[in-house]
Amino acid sequence: MALLGEEAPIDLRIVGRTLLQAGAVGVVAGAMGAAFFASLELVQRTLLGGVAGFEPVRAHGETFVPPLAPEAFRPWLLALLPAIGGLASGLLTWRFAPEASGGGGNAAIEAYHHGGVMRRRVIPVKGLAAVIALSSGGSGGREGPTMQIGAAVGAAVGRLLPTSRAERRVLLVAGIAAGISAVFRTPLGAALLATEMLYRDDFESEALVPAVFASVVSYSIVIALFGETTLFGQLPRFGFRPGHLPLYGAVAIAVSLAAVAFVRLLRAVQGVARRIPGPVWLRPALGGLAMGVLGTALALWMARAHGDAARGFGVFGGGYGVLQAAITGADWLPAGASVVGLLLLVAVLKMIASALTIGSGAAAGDFAPSLVIGGLVGSAFGHAARLSLGDPTIDPGAFALVGMGTLYGGLAHAPLSALVLVAELAGSYDLLVPMMLAIGIAYVALRRYSLYPAQVASRSATQRPGRAPALVSEPLGAPAPSGSAVPAELPPFRENATLAELVDAARTAGRQRVVAIAGAGGLRGLVELEVVLQVPATELAWLKVSDAMVPFAAVPADATWGEVALVLERSGISQVPVVRGGEILGWIGDRELRQAILPRPPPS
Repeated sequence: MALLGEEAPIDLRIVGRTLLQAGAVGVVAGAMGAAFFASLELVQRTLLGGVAGFEPVRAHGETFVPPLAPEAFRPWLLALLPAIGGLASGLLTWRFAPEASGGGGNAAIEAYHHGGVMRRRVIPVKGLAAVIALSSGGSGGREGPTMQIGAAVGAAVGRLLPTSRAERRVLLVAGIAAGISAVFRTPLGAALLATEMLYRDDFESEALVPAVFASVVSYSIVIALFGETTLFGQLPRFGFRPGHLPLYGAVAIAVSLAAVAFVRLLRAVQGVARRIPGPVWLRPALGGLAMGVLGTALALWMARAHGDAARGFGVFGGGYGVLQAAITGADWLPAGASVVGLLLLVAVLKMIASALTIGSGAAAGDFAPSLVIGGLVGSAFGHAARLSLGDPTIDPGAFALVGMGTLYGGLAHAPLSALVLVAELAGSYDLLVPMMLAIGIAYVALRRYSLYPAQVASRSATQRPGRAPALVSEPLGAPAPSGSAVPAELPPFRENATLAELVDAARTAGRQRVVAIAGAGGLRGLVELEVVLQVPATELAWLKVSDAMVPFAAVPADATWGEVALVLERSGISQVPVVRGGEILGWIGDRELRQAILPRPPPS
């Protein structure tokens, strides 16, 4: 008789099982990300270009279709489009998936720390709501929505395949990585970010390899369809000069101040939006209206002050084209102190516009605005330093790249992934040392602030579910005594019932830790009560029992202890039903198995 209390030093199942599951997540999330990316550009060109006659500046790597024929500029329509998009986005999420409102990154983190339960409907609802909100000019990014879509894909794959509870959490993280990689095209940075953004002071090491695998698969699908290019195209080399290190330290302080202003503004708008009377779905429309008026005023002023070519340099959409101009320059950009003032002005307006869009509940991400704001502040600092010091070797583009990584890395508490993301975008590690310095300073300076409130301090601060232990010994070949099974305390539950109903029913359970789920064709799955109890109370009403269900597994009444252990291991749950003729006789799990097999101490 032996109970394997220690794991083998190398778990070879990760090669054959977990990576295949992560690969499946990467395939689905990559296809979803490619469809999202294509739909967003096509619909945005139709709405902003065809309807309003407005073309925002674009980064070199985010265009795959030629622009439409120029249309007459219609400022009044441009001002209204974000409100219409916000209204449609708000109605969609309010009616079908309230958890799909807002940025998406924080929702994915919250789901990870609360049982890993996400509804499958989040995938289409978040995708459609985000396409509408962003295509109509909403000031937000596409990465936040794809984080949540990817997480929902990972959760869905984990429920459909025979996975343990720990593996399902890993697949959720792999989905986040695949979602970021699909639209940002930084495979390593995406994998690191997915494992690092979950905590303020830690990272999910167990999910790193599956996240890398899913990210690579997703990235490969996207570049096979749209070509291999980085977001900003082929950037020039940025030589590192040790004498500029004090300047990079100073820009870290400036960017950290901007980060504090942005997150405070975002939280203030969210607080005001929650207090606005009237229906919830109307709030994104109000935020979109305010943002549209602000953005249109800026577009009109830019055209009058700097020419029609500068009209698109503003706050509509994600803003990567604005960031491209801040890095590589533009013909119409003014010189001297004027460019410093212009870049800072657009950075401040981008903060306001993004806070109005995201804070009011539109399905738009906060990842892109964070990068854009940091890049604009960094570029402005670089121009100001070159002008005041008279040093032509100071490259504002280098400070823009460092600024974007510094703001997001510090505010998301993801310093390592931000460092790699920017290096992948730049196509080189020339700025590795200054970025390490700047991101390190921001990481310390922004300890009290976070872009993602759902982050927990470390892995020890969150409940870490274990898997059923592997049990092998000769006595396990003996039949499991029927007296070891726990009596059934809860009848099978309907798959279309809400989790709130299941939680109410679970209060009467004592030793039964899993409930069977019944559908039209009989018993369809199992739900672990401990997972359900981790779901936030605010989400119990709209989540269905089927959203937490895993494939059905059971043991016959004449099963051996070895067969019980094998089913527990494969199903990844703590109890399975004992059945005879389709009827559940009781429940048997890891606790019951341990009690039966572990030697009892002799009587004293």
